[in-house]
Amino acid sequence: MNENARVDLHAHSFFSDGALLPSELLRRVEVLGYRALAITDHADASNLDELAAQLIRFWQKDAAAFTVTLVPGVELTHVRPAQIEPLARRARQLGFRLVVVHGETPAEPVFPGTNRAAVECPEVDILAHPGFITEEEAALAARNGVALEITSRSGHNITNGHVARIARLTGACLVVNTDTHAPADLINQARARVVALGAGLTEEEANAALVTNAWSLVSKALRNHPLHELKGSER
Repeated sequence: MNENARVDLHAHSFFSDGALLPSELLRRVEVLGYRALAITDHADASNLDELAAQLIRFWQKDAAAFTVTLVPGVELTHVRPAQIEPLARRARQLGFRLVVVHGETPAEPVFPGTNRAAVECPEVDILAHPGFITEEEAALAARNGVALEITSRSGHNITNGHVARIARLTGACLVVNTDTHAPADLINQARARVVALGAGLTEEEANAALVTNAWSLVSKALRNHPLHELKGSER
């Protein structure tokens, strides 16, 4: 497995509040040496079905032209905790391969209880920028296979150190994402490693977050979809 092959599981296109088309995103990360990218546009009950129609159509018809493996995903954002499980189930039914929940970052007024509802939901893969996540919530994430995010995004990243410490205490899985909205947000693997180490991860923990855990989530997301297998030799 090539440790220089970047995997980012949290990015936005102009289907929500990102600046780029999916094709532009894929071409830019292709040039940066990425091997997998999840496009995870913001969604709630108002746009989930329409977003699936747009992104999954692109995944099925056009994404194979790029050397980067695309994972079609969604970020459930600012929804009430009670909505997370039914919306996550609906996202799976619509064909999304990765479900992210917008966690309780101190940078935004996220509903209290969002972190707990996300880590209890069997359909959720990643809890993004989880802020001051509790040890109990992180333990549930570890038990239920929900990864916690270390993020490079300004504002959300002020609690990276706390997230790293709590994950270490509980054995929760970590991944390093950008929450990209514009081209300047994209980072290469070397920069992602700096973000991981800056959060207080050891070299071993950083390697797990950047490589092992990230590729495991990609493999799980695309299992039983042979037309969209991991590209390159990083299997």
